[in-house]
Amino acid sequence: MPVNRRNVLSAAFAGFMLATSALPSYAETRLNMADVLPDSNFMVKNAMEFADAVKTATNGDVVISVKAGGSLGFKGPDQLTAVRDGLVEMADINISQQVGVDPLFGVEGIPFLVSSMDELKKYHEIIRPVFEDLAKKNNQKILYMVPSPAQYVYLKVMVDKIDDFKGIPVRGADKNTVDIVSALGMAGVAMPWGELIPALASGRVDGVATSATSGVDGKFWEFLKYIYPTNHTWGSNMVTINLDAWNAIPTEEQAAIEKVAAELEPKFWGVSRQGDVDSIKTMTDNGMELVEISPELRAQMKERAAALQEAFLERVPDAKPLVEKFKTSMN
Repeated sequence: MPVNRRNVLSAAFAGFMLATSALPSYAETRLNMADVLPDSNFMVKNAMEFADAVKTATNGDVVISVKAGGSLGFKGPDQLTAVRDGLVEMADINISQQVGVDPLFGVEGIPFLVSSMDELKKYHEIIRPVFEDLAKKNNQKILYMVPSPAQYVYLKVMVDKIDDFKGIPVRGADKNTVDIVSALGMAGVAMPWGELIPALASGRVDGVATSATSGVDGKFWEFLKYIYPTNHTWGSNMVTINLDAWNAIPTEEQAAIEKVAAELEPKFWGVSRQGDVDSIKTMTDNGMELVEISPELRAQMKERAAALQEAFLERVPDAKPLVEKFKTSMN
């Protein structure tokens, strides 16, 4: 075909259209989500599924990039303030780690208040509006909340009465857990996860208070024998977005994001519940034994921890009506 001005212009226009089609839309919103948990954790997998669903629901106009493993440099207790101050647009936040910002964030972890995930669901109906208000005060919006699996105490020895706990060094991830196991008579030891396995191997600790999923992560069957379903405390994560970033998103896309969050949240609760079931099976398949706690022993445990519950309510008086409302609803 002979070269002329029309052909050159046509080819140039075609090349321009091809190049621009590969560029992102000017309307595209890109958001980073900070997460301190590793890629393998179910909370991170939930966040990635949420990000994919948001991208689909907004036709690619909102793209969320999940930055796991603390890769953005924020530690767990920093997450809320990082979102508040606009250092990152979004975060997957461990709620109980935010008590330094507001002690009401600890209301979910009151010892022996909630005994099952079904009860936790009812408790969330009461405390979620409070968390939403706290988030708003900190310049962010909660998109969804997901609980960690049930909590257990793992030991080398069989326990059937409260005095059998006496003096056993047991690792807890935070002060609240350490205070609980200490109230039960054990010698609570605050310790980060990275130090736990060497401590179990050396005998520095002879027990752990944590979830079943963590029990599998740590291959507890190599060190411990008995699993006690204490449900001594609960904790959840919330995925939030900075309000300035949120308000910059078009209303139609905001609605699509909220719909995705509402649809996925029940599924994510199911993932947490199933993770607990599957992890217990893995541990028992590897030789560990799940020991049911007798009503008498559980009553003694609750009695020992009652002072911690009262101390929290005295320290955080705004929590008292929430707890009383929950207890009334359970009756």
